[in-house]
Amino acid sequence: MAVAAAAAAGPVFWRRLLGLLPGRPGLAALLGRLSDRLGRNRDRQRRRSPWLLLAPLLSPTVPQVTSPPCCLCPEGVHRFQWIRNLVPEFGVSSSHVRVLSSPAEFFELMKGQIRVAKKRVVMASLYLGTGPLEQELVDCLESTLEKSLQAKFPSNLKVSILLDFTRGSRGRKNSRTMLLPLLQRFPEQVRVSLFHTPHLRGLLRLLIPERFNETIGLQHIKVYLFDNSVILSGANLSDSYFTNRQDRYVFLQDCVEIADFFTELVDAVGDVSLQLQGDDTVQVVDGMVHPYKGDRAEYCKAANKRVMDVINSARTRQQMLHAQTFHSNSLLTQEDAAAAGDRRPAPDTWIYPLIQMKPFEIQIDEIVTETLLTEAERGAKVYLTTGYFNLTQAYMDLVLGTRAEYQILLASPEVNGFFGAKGVAGAIPAAYVHIERQFYSEVCSLGQQERVQLQEYWRRGWTFHAKGMALMKMTGMAGVSSFSRASAMTPVWVSQRAPAGTVWLRAGCAASK
Repeated sequence: MAVAAAAAAGPVFWRRLLGLLPGRPGLAALLGRLSDRLGRNRDRQRRRSPWLLLAPLLSPTVPQVTSPPCCLCPEGVHRFQWIRNLVPEFGVSSSHVRVLSSPAEFFELMKGQIRVAKKRVVMASLYLGTGPLEQELVDCLESTLEKSLQAKFPSNLKVSILLDFTRGSRGRKNSRTMLLPLLQRFPEQVRVSLFHTPHLRGLLRLLIPERFNETIGLQHIKVYLFDNSVILSGANLSDSYFTNRQDRYVFLQDCVEIADFFTELVDAVGDVSLQLQGDDTVQVVDGMVHPYKGDRAEYCKAANKRVMDVINSARTRQQMLHAQTFHSNSLLTQEDAAAAGDRRPAPDTWIYPLIQMKPFEIQIDEIVTETLLTEAERGAKVYLTTGYFNLTQAYMDLVLGTRAEYQILLASPEVNGFFGAKGVAGAIPAAYVHIERQFYSEVCSLGQQERVQLQEYWRRGWTFHAKGMALMKMTGMAGVSSFSRASAMTPVWVSQRAPAGTVWLRAGCAASK
């Protein structure tokens, strides 16, 4: 009864918020749409339940593999090869993969990697904070750049930073002002790109105030790259993510092909973004359509081509490398390769970076995630975690309509990053609780509470930001996707070292809503 009452009260709750927003037409419209959506969802629940069991049949089928499974190479033993038809496939040894456990470990590793970087530092995040820890990170970059110029044999160190325009421009002191000293002192070595969603333009851009304009679309990639090593995470470059905001972090050490790919991807998104100048102005790259002043369709088409060129060229490159490694007439044994100077251990883990940039009609992450969830048969177990429980309707139907067991870990209201915030933002945790109750009410109405279980993360003095999924299957192994409000670029991991066929879906990055 309490759950039903909360569901019914949802639209009323949001309508009351509208009365607190005089002079905020953009936000009022946004909350009005959310209120209408909650009402429609309540009505839809009464109608759709009998169809949920058909969800796997109505969802996309598994894409066909264009070539038969390979019996010569390790990939031949897993069932997720079809993903290589969409994105590049990277084989690595699990000895080069390390999962970090804490924000402090993440922060110290980043600083250590920056200090020893010789060739490149690439950092993509939603934003860079403005506190002392963030300044320490900037100082670390400055020191490394200074050393690169003073060395006996100066290195050609390049630093590329990709952030979101709206989030990175919030307030007088912001991500831009934090990075201006680097741009001014090392103009030939430092590049700062600010992604601006093409959907925020015209009258909408003028009316929606700061903070709320970030709901229209974001640059959400989180990748931190140092020479040939990469940290994939969901953490932003802000003090709480370095101290007491739990996230997930995967360190890929000495993986040159993966580092090259992410460098090219960040460069591509940077090329379709605004370039920060030393005087705090921004410019477009020569020949590029302006993201919010130019023609939207033309801009999105150009951005699609720029990003897809990176994906397709890397996919072709990795396919050729695969053929040379496993299908060449002069196939080398591992001992022969070591004698020839390649001392890297044989791969037992495969990584597929998925891309989701919906404004540019790039929805690879969505396709792969829905396919994996569709194929989650009886006997499989899915572990899903998110700091903000707001599944898309397609994902919700798959969770309720398939036969796999689900264990979902959510942030309790007290560890939600908006808990205790002033104004409308303080109501956000209650909104997520409302969505959670609506979902669990439907789980119970279908009698699936044994198959679909919800748990809340709570830790005194901490907040929770981890978003990811792990799929345990009877055969085969893989992993990665995120269920965040921004679209995503996330890697799928397929590992022979995992127990009983594990599909890890652990979010890496995202770009634009």
